[in-house]
Formats: sequence, C-alpha cells, structure tokens
Amino acid sequence: MQKDQCWAAWWDSFKYWFGRRSLQSRLIASYIFIILGPSSIVSFYSYEAINNMYVRDAEDKNASLLEMEQQHIETQIESMVRAVQVAYDDIDVRDYLANTSEPDTEKLVDFNNNSFKNLTRIQYYNPNVAHLRLFSSSNVTEIWPIFFRENRVKDEPWYQKAEQMKGMESWSFLYNDPDVIKRFRGQIPAPTPKVSLLREMSIPANHHVGMVQVDMLLDKFSPRTYTIAQDGESQMLLADSEAQIFTREENSFFRANPELEKVIKERLQRYKETGDWDIHYMENGKSFLLLHKPIERINADLLSIVSMDSVLKEISRTRNMLIGANIGFVTLVAVIAYISNAFILKNLRLLTEEMKKVRRGEAYSRIAIRGGGEVGELAHHFSKLMNTINTLVAQAVHKEALKKEAELRTLHNQIDAHFLYNTLENIKMLAEIENQRQISDALTSLGGMMRYNFKWSGEYVKLHDEIRHIENYVEIMNIRFDEPIELQLDIPTDALEMEVLKMSLQPIVENAVKHAWTGEETGLRSISIQVQELQQNVVQMVVSDNGKGIDEAALLALNLELEKVGLSDQVPRGFAPESSQHGIGLRNVQERIRLYYGKEYGLKIFSQQGQYTRVVVRLPKVLLTGRVGLDDKAIDRG
Repeated sequence: MQKDQCWAAWWDSFKYWFGRRSLQSRLIASYIFIILGPSSIVSFYSYEAINNMYVRDAEDKNASLLEMEQQHIETQIESMVRAVQVAYDDIDVRDYLANTSEPDTEKLVDFNNNSFKNLTRIQYYNPNVAHLRLFSSSNVTEIWPIFFRENRVKDEPWYQKAEQMKGMESWSFLYNDPDVIKRFRGQIPAPTPKVSLLREMSIPANHHVGMVQVDMLLDKFSPRTYTIAQDGESQMLLADSEAQIFTREENSFFRANPELEKVIKERLQRYKETGDWDIHYMENGKSFLLLHKPIERINADLLSIVSMDSVLKEISRTRNMLIGANIGFVTLVAVIAYISNAFILKNLRLLTEEMKKVRRGEAYSRIAIRGGGEVGELAHHFSKLMNTINTLVAQAVHKEALKKEAELRTLHNQIDAHFLYNTLENIKMLAEIENQRQISDALTSLGGMMRYNFKWSGEYVKLHDEIRHIENYVEIMNIRFDEPIELQLDIPTDALEMEVLKMSLQPIVENAVKHAWTGEETGLRSISIQVQELQQNVVQMVVSDNGKGIDEAALLALNLELEKVGLSDQVPRGFAPESSQHGIGLRNVQERIRLYYGKEYGLKIFSQQGQYTRVVVRLPKVLLTGRVGLDDKAIDRG
C-alpha cells in the first residue's frame, strides 16, 4: 500500500513538472516517446531474431561438421571390420592359429609367402589401419608384426572383455598404443590413443584358439577429434562406453573449464537412461553448445563443444549497432522536430507575448498573424475577446453609474417605506384603541409582508422567513373569504434553517389562493406545505391544496411548458403566459430556481380534477449559517 502511494506521489510530481514545460519541449518529448516506443519494440524483436539466428547458424554449422565426422568414423569402422573379416575368413590363418604343434620349416615358408603376405596387404590397402594382429592360444611360432602368442596380452582388460564376447565384435578405446614386442621391458608407452576391434576365433565352436585385432589411431579414426578447428571455437571428442573421453590436449576447453568434463559425463549417463540431451552449458561466465551424436555400433558417443564467445561478440556488436541506430534516429527526429516546432510555434509565441502585455495592463494593439490553422484562429478569437472585454468594461462603467443612481433611489424608497411603516403603526394603534382586534392583526400581517418585500438584501433567505411571509399573506387573504383558508405545515425543525430563494414559495401559494376555489365551495379550505429530505443532499417541498384541480389537458400543457423553462434562451413556441390561468407565477419561480441552482432542479405539478393540486419543488439542501443536526453532507454558505 505504501509502495503504491509512493508511486502515485511520484507520478503526480512528474505530471506537475511535465505540465510546466514549454509546449515545444512537451511536443519534442512526445515525438521521442512515440518514436522510441515502437522503435525499441522493433529493435528488441529484431535483436531476438538475430540472436536466435546466430545461435542457430552456429548450431547448424557444427552439427553439420559433427555429422560429417560421424560418417568418416563409420567409414573407418567398416574398413576395420573388413580387415578383421579377411583375416578371420582365411582358412590357412585359422589352421595356423589352431595348430597345437610347431609346423615344419617348409610349411612356415609356404605360409609366410602366401597367407602372411596377404595379411600384410590389408595394411597396405588400408593405410589408416595401424596394426593387424593375430594372437594364438598355442605356442606356435610368432611371425612379427602380425602373429603373436596370446600370453603377451591375455591379462589386459580389453583382451578379456573381447574373449567374453564369444566371437562378437568387441570395441575398445585406449589412451596409448603399447608395443607388444617390447611390453615386458617396463617402458612407458607413448600417449598415442587408439581404437581396437577384436574378435575371438573358436575352432571348433566354443573352443578358443586365438583372437584377431585391428588397431587404428584415433587421429586417423576421428581426425577432427585431435585437430584444432580453424576458428578455434570448437572441440570434438569421443567418449566410449565407460565414459572415457578422448580429445586433443592443446587448446582444450577442459583446462579453462574444469567442471566441463564432469558435466559431459553426467549428461551422457542421463542420455543413456532417458534419451534426453541438453545442448546448452555455461561455466565461468562463458556459454557453450554441447552437440551430440551417438555411434551405436561401437557403443560410443561423438560430441562437439562449441564456444559461443565469437557468436556473442557478433550479437553484442549487432546489439550496439541497433542501439546506435535508434539513438541516431531519435536524435535526428528530435532535431527536425525542434526546428519544425520552432517555425510552427513562432506565431503562438507572438500571441503569448501579446497576452502577457495585456495581463500587465498595457493597451491592446491588434496582433497581425498571417496564415490560418489553429494558431491563426486562436489569434482571431483573442482579438474578438479583447474587443468584447473592452465593450464589457465600458458597459461595466455605465452599470456602475446606474448602480450609484439606483442606490440613491433605494435610499429614497427606504425613506418612503419608513413613512408607510409609521402610518400603519398609527392606524394599528387606533384599531386597538377601538378594540378592533381583527383589523389590528391584519395590519400587523400587512406590515410584515411590506417589510419582507422592501428588505431585499439578497436572493436567499431562510425557509422560516419565507414561511412567515406566507403565513402573513394567508392571514390577510382570509379577510376576503367567508370560509378561511387553513395553512398546514409539516416541516422538520432543522429544515427551517435551510436556504431558499426569496419569494419562491409565496407565488405558488398565491396561485393556489387565486385559482383553487371558485367561492361556491363549502367545507374546509386547506393549503399544506411539506418538506421531505431525499438522498444526495436534495430536499423536496410539496405545496398542496384541496381545490378544484386542473383538467388533464391543461395540466399536461403546463408541465410541458415548465419543463422547457430555462433549457433554452427562447420562449417555447405556443407558450403564452398572459393567457395561461396558472402559468405566470409558476414560470417565474421555475426560471429563478434553474438560474440559481441548475437545470436538474425545479418544480412539477400534479392534479386530480375536483380533488387537489400539488406542486412539487425540488431543491438542493444548502444551509446559510452552520450545519443542522447530524447532516454533515449539507452545503454550508455561512
């Protein structure tokens, strides 16, 4: 809640500050906002599209290289498989490995000249094959570098794994290529990673006689795994079934990102379990793509690690170009808008300066602004306004003179009113001396009415003053009638302090006295005044009589005429107050109410012929002095 109030206060302060800027500044700010908004949105989506395009291009490019490398590996796999198959299918080779006794010299010479030379041709026709070796379980004569006794390698894990495959292909990856001939001299093998294909030879079935092995160095098997890419932003690697990773040592991403190898092994394990692969990775604030291709035949995985540094630099350069273009464009638009507005608003500034001179009291000299448009029209109306003001000033001076004259006349009338009051008092005293109480009371009421009429200090009076004036009027009217009129009041005490327009109810009562009865009626004549408080500080005054009423057609015409009063400057067509039996006083009351309170207030007439006439007056509840009761919503004019 407090935060919302803080934002609201800040927004109000900004609106106040912005509203005090010049029109030219606000127009330029509006232009910048209108242009900067769509431009920023377009730039944002363009940047996102370019970003995705660069990432997608990097992914597609390296995925293509990865696929090409996969095809090369599959080709090398086929060549290794064919080499094993040739050696495996040679009957002389199988017989030589299956010998349990040493062959004689002639057979050895013959074997060397035929089968051995055929085997050496395999390497000749497949230069990528590093070694073709056949291991015999018997103690046959070794013919280097192809035929060896099994006891040289039988304790190696990769050899035991192949033996368990029972004639199926067994693929092994090794970090080095030890020399079989010199392996017992305790030398440290050179780090020459290789991949080996081994296949057990059983003659007859399930009778182990030896093993066929074909080796290929990994830099031949997968060249891109051990070479540095031209851009230096990618690195390929091979991972075997045991999650051993084979890749180049120079310029390796693993050195600068020690967690990378662990993450790759975890993702490989998850891939084997779920088949899902996440290509995105970030470490040390650097972003990488990890592309993956499974090589199912050898149960290995080919991966490409792609650094996004160059891609992000290109994206950053593009982003800066977009921002620079936006700033340049907005600056250009602001300069053009400033120059254009300065030219367009020149006449407006001239008009403003002329207004300032008038405000300081200087004499107005006609302003000459060429051209049309809103500014020209404003200047025209300003000239008309100044002419009107000069005319009104002249009229005000004339009215002030008339006012002074009226004040003198009012003073004279007051003198005359005092003379009349004194005369009435003298007559009243004579009536009391003669014990004419009725005449004395009538004179008292007449004096009250005269004082109420002559004492016109303002348009508003309290309701109780207007009611007292009505009571005096009814008392005087009752002298004329054989059957007096009874005045009934139903007014809450607090409503008597409410303001009403002076002489707003009396004409309604007078209209009832004049038109409600013909003089031939018998029975009680009554006029009632009731005040009701409605919602939203509105009161309703109801003046009713039990007279002859108004016929339906006349009532409809009268209400229609009263509804139009005050809504236009012209008298409604067909409205002739001099011929209306009821309309003159009511129309005057309606005009004054709507003039002082508004067009939503006024009076309406209801009648039933032969039974009653009711005038409903709707007014705002306004107090002249202080509040009344517990109504805190009433308007206070005091």
